[in-house]
Formats: sequence, structure tokens, C-alpha cells
Amino acid sequence: MSRILKLRTLRLIALMTTSSVCLSIAQKQPADYVDPFIGTAFTGHTYPGATTPFGMVQLGPDNGTDGWKFCSGYHTDSKSIIGFSHTHLSGTGASEMGDILFMPVVGDVSFEAGKESEPASGYRSTFSNESEKASPGYYRVKLEDYGVKVELTATPRAGFHRYTYPQSEKSGILIDLGHGIGDQTTESYIRVVDSKTIVGMRRSSGFVSDHRYYFCARFSQPFTIAKSFEDGNIDDENFISGKNTKLLIRFATDANEIIQVKVGLSTAHEKGAIKNLDSEIPGWDFDKVCAQVKSVWNQHLDKIEIEARDEGQKISFYTSLYHALLMPNLVTDVDGSYFGWDHKLHRSTTGNMYTNFSLWDTYRALHPFLNLMYPAENSHFVKSMLERHRQTGLLPTNEYGMCETWCMIGNHAVPVIVDAYLKGDTSFDSEFAYQAIRHAQTFEHNKADWSNYDKYGYFPFDKSSVESVSRTLESVYDDYCVAQMAKALKKMDDYHFFMKRSVYYKNIYDKSLMLVRGRDSKGNWRTPFNPFSLTSESAGGDFTEGNAWQWTWHVQHDVQGLIDLFGTKENFVEKLNTLFETNLEDLPGHEAVPDVTGLIGLYAQGNEPSHHIAYLYTCAGRPDRAAEIVREVFDRFYLPKRDGLCGNDDCGQMSAWYLFSAMGFYPIDPVSSNYVFGAPQAHKITLKLPNGKTFVMKANKLNEKNKYVKSVRWNGKPLELETINYADIMDGGVLEFQMNSNPK
Repeated sequence: MSRILKLRTLRLIALMTTSSVCLSIAQKQPADYVDPFIGTAFTGHTYPGATTPFGMVQLGPDNGTDGWKFCSGYHTDSKSIIGFSHTHLSGTGASEMGDILFMPVVGDVSFEAGKESEPASGYRSTFSNESEKASPGYYRVKLEDYGVKVELTATPRAGFHRYTYPQSEKSGILIDLGHGIGDQTTESYIRVVDSKTIVGMRRSSGFVSDHRYYFCARFSQPFTIAKSFEDGNIDDENFISGKNTKLLIRFATDANEIIQVKVGLSTAHEKGAIKNLDSEIPGWDFDKVCAQVKSVWNQHLDKIEIEARDEGQKISFYTSLYHALLMPNLVTDVDGSYFGWDHKLHRSTTGNMYTNFSLWDTYRALHPFLNLMYPAENSHFVKSMLERHRQTGLLPTNEYGMCETWCMIGNHAVPVIVDAYLKGDTSFDSEFAYQAIRHAQTFEHNKADWSNYDKYGYFPFDKSSVESVSRTLESVYDDYCVAQMAKALKKMDDYHFFMKRSVYYKNIYDKSLMLVRGRDSKGNWRTPFNPFSLTSESAGGDFTEGNAWQWTWHVQHDVQGLIDLFGTKENFVEKLNTLFETNLEDLPGHEAVPDVTGLIGLYAQGNEPSHHIAYLYTCAGRPDRAAEIVREVFDRFYLPKRDGLCGNDDCGQMSAWYLFSAMGFYPIDPVSSNYVFGAPQAHKITLKLPNGKTFVMKANKLNEKNKYVKSVRWNGKPLELETINYADIMDGGVLEFQMNSNPK
């Protein structure tokens, strides 16, 4: 080859390489920026498994089952894996799920998982974080003790496992229905249908009092039964049933031989699991299914585009969007069948039904975000809540696994339903919905003694159960929401009744301290009183996961009324400043509550009642302080690494706060049509709205120093308001912030 030809060839190769790199960069999709490991350390309680948006199946690794550390079943600090179960909760503060565990093994193994501190004591295996990879719809890890590479993907109702084994006459898979995250199996069975098919069921009780999943597993290669375990008895039966059932099956494998397993789930019955599996994964092409799932994720994630301040922020943003689309979770089969809230079989006639509603958290920003960007899905969530009311007479409060847990306070299905209705959702019976929310605010139960509430104008701590102050503050907001729907339906007597209730927050405000405070049935303030003392339900006291300083600001619907209690805006701002500037850990008698994390002074970004507080500065005429707090939260508490979340993601609420705040506004009052301005944190964000229009947020000259909003324009015209309206956003347009370094 001549020198000239060599040079031309090298230039062509260089050009092709450059073009290939550019094409690769240009084709990078939103899912490529998602890091499912974010939040799997510290107390984020997320999981890195394979799932689809709001899917029934969340297939991923479990390395622990008990205690605060393992609420999701996975924690980065653990260096061993028990196996791969098909259901998980994302970012909760309670351990649950972990149903239908599969574990590939090699050699002779026991039926016990073994201790985390001693992996060799059971069938669990050590692993290295370096061997892990996770992306939307995909997870991979190497089990070091067995030399098995595990790859997982999932469709809405089925999981797909691909195991690459070493050479062995004793390769196998252990199915453990005694395994669960924080719960106990109460009933289970496993039946071998043929040499490639197994069916079964697991029923359990724990934080969720009673839930069950049926499954059907199909294997790519014939297996033999090695041994079975039935409540302590070991045999080689092909049908076993009891509280604790397990099955070990065997394959002979060559080096790098692949064995694949497809597992369908159903809440309804065994036939449903079979139908779900065969409908969603009819073939054996793992890579094809994985690509299809990634495409589904990209369709959901691509509804929002971001021009981020840096690459790390882009990762944090799309991971937040991913986390916001994980829960609630599907319960209906492909034919609409499901096991209902009344513990009877049903077939939905209104589309998919869902469970896992962490409403104390998610009514604040997650559901308003879904109602804005994914209203069709949110509509199904609302209809699921209403169907629960139809079957049981109660809306969900904090419902998981089709069971009410009563673990939190308030009736926050109410604002979710009202928000959907007021923003135009006509897919449900508005009169039935109204009667359901009215019932929620008048039907007495263990955390809602309305007779005392109406008699005294608050929940008195000597007559009501614990958390009296927090329950009052949560209830007045729900009352306000019922009033708004009553007004829209022209039920004016109800409107006035619930609006009167909505200002009961004033009855627990102690003007001498400018703080909310517990009060008894005689009107006496709780004494002694430590406004810095953190309490939770288990510890007793008047507050839920917080103290008087954190709860005083929990008036989302009447911010001006709250400001008026302080006398002036200046007093209000001064008190807010004290909240953010007082170090809780320096105070005498400081006590920790696991959920109260992400502290800026006494403000707790890691706990939901704080989430709207920074935006109160804007309402009090100090948007510069809102900008400072929001920037600090972004820079400290949402980082693109495993311990990048400052607290539980709580089923997407922490992530929804981030998504709204990045755009420069937030729903202080979730059912309102107004979003209050803070300060944008990205150069540009484009919403591809569900009605086909486009909303664009621009932050001109945004950088590290330019964090303050100098002026705002809407479609080129100056905007003097401190809010933007839902209807304006849905009409499409450009919201333009001019940023600078001057707080004034």
C-alpha cells in the first residue's frame, strides 16, 4: 500500500470512528442516564432490580430481609446475595414483599439462606458491586461462590432470568417460598407440572397483613428434582405445600452454558400467572425482551427533556423521573382478573387496577406530577382507590399489597382524587368519588375521632390517640380538599362545613411561642413542652416523625392565614430563618428519628412534611431565600451516587420534589391550579405534554453564582405573579427565568 493510500485509509478510519462516536452520543437516550443504584445506600431504600413503569413485577436481588437497613431487600453495604425475588417496594420505611425467590446455585447446598455475616452458612453467595450493572429493565451480577452470571429483565407481569453457569453436574436453582422481606409465609405450595414447568403460590403476613402471589415458571432446559423442603421435612416430592416450601432442581451444564427461566405472577390464581407469562414473554429471546422494556422506559422518560448544568445533574434528573414511575403497582392480569381489596376474585371493567399507595408521602408532589405529565396512569390510580372504597367502604390511607396498614395519618386519597377531578379527569363517577371523600372525612376510625375534632376544633391529646397536632394539621388540609370538590359540585352546605374545619389549624397555634402545640380537651397547652423534641407514633407524643418547629408550617391551603398568625411577613420570615439556621444536633435532649434526615438546621428534606417549606419564603415576599434553600438541597441531597439520596425516596415523592423544583416551581397546595415559584436548577426543561403541546422552562445565565431569579417572562411578557397556573402550562408556552447573583 502506498504512503498516500495509507494516509487516506487512516483519515477514513478516523472519520468513521469520529462519526461513530458522535452518532453514539447523539443516540444516547434518557434511559441511559438512569442509575438504579442511586438511593441503595444510606436510607434511600431503593432497589436496583428490573421492572417496568408501575409494573406488577420488580425482579431484583435481596441481600437482607429484616430491619431498617433492608426495607427494599437490598443495601449497598451488604456483600452477599440471598437470591432474586419478584416483588419489591421502592424507598419505603417499612420492610415488605420479596415474593417468589429464585437462586441459581452450583453443588450441594442447604435449604437455609445463611447469615449475612457468614454467607457460607447457607445458600447465599458473596458478590462484588463491581460485577453489578443496572439500567431501566435490566440487572446483572456475578455470584462469586457459584461462578454464575445472573441477568434479569421484566415485563409488567413477568420476570425473565438468564443464568450463565460454569461446568458442573450439579448446577441448579433453588426456589424458596419461605423467603420474604420483613414478613412470614403463612401458606405456600410448589407443584412440578413437567420437566420444564413449575407453578406455585406464596401467601404472607407482616407489615402487610395478608397478601399473595401465584406464579408459573418455565425453564429453557429440562430439570430433575434434587430435593424438596416442606416445613422442615426434606424429600423429593413434585408437590409440596405448607407454611415454608422450597424446591431444589438440577441441571448438568457445560462451561458458560445458559439456562433461562421465565416467571409470571398473578394476584388472582395459578391460571392467571400462566396466562400472564405466556402472553407477555411467549419466546426465549432475552435480549429482545430487554430491548423492548428499555424502549418502554424511553417512551416514558422521553416526555421530559433537560439541558442540565452538568452530566451528574442529568443522571440525577432522569433517575428521579425513573423513581417517580415505579409505584403504585399493577395487580390485574392481562384479562383484568385480580384478587380484590375485599379478598374476593374480581375482573376489572375499567382497566388496570393498582396497589401500593404511600399517600401520606405521595399526595404532596408525586400525584400532582403524574396528573400533570401522566394523567392516564394517574386516572387508573384514582379509579383503583375508588374501587377499593366500593369493595371495602374505605379509601386507602397507606395501602400496600391490597391491605390497609394504617401506618400513617390523614386521608390523603382525598387530595389525589380532588386534584384529578378539578384538573378535568372525567373517567370516574364524580358523585361516587365525592361521597367517598366525604365519607373519609366523617367516618370515625382509630386515627380519626371526628366527634372530638368537631367538638373542640382540633384533636385534643387527652381524648385522641397520639400525634394529635400532626393529625389536626393533616386533617384540615383534607377538609379543604373536600370543600373544593363540594363547591365544584354545587354542594354549598358541605362546602361551608368543610371550609370551617379547614381553619382548625389556628386552634393549635401558640402565639406566645409562634409554634403549633398539643392541647387538651380543656384548652390547656401541653406542659412541659419541648418544641425541639422529635416524636413518632411508636414514641408517643403529639407529632408524627417530627417536632413543633417542623410541623408549624404544615398549612398548605391557607398560607396567608398562616402568615397572619405571625402578625407580619417579617415575623414569619424571621421564624422561617430560625428553622433553617438552628442545628438540631446541638440542642439538649436531641433524639434521632430514622425518617428525619437531610437536615438544613431543623428543616428535614428527607421527610415529607418539610417538602413545601422553602417555597413559603416566596409567599412571604422573600423568593431569594427560597432560591438559596432549593440550591442547597440540590447540591447536598440529590447526588448521582449510591448514597446520593438523603432519606427514603418514599415511592417517588422525594424524586417528584426534585422534578418540580428543577423546573422552578412547586405545588404547595397540591389540589390548587397554581404552582409557587422557587428557582430553576437546570438551563432548560421541555415538557412534552399529554395533550400534544409543549411547555418549555428556560433559566438564562444560570450557574453556580447566578441562583437568584431577577425576573420572569411568560411567552415573552413580564410575569409579576409568584405562581404559574396549571391551565397555562397545559396550553403550552415558554416560561423564562432571568437569573443573576444578586438576591435583591
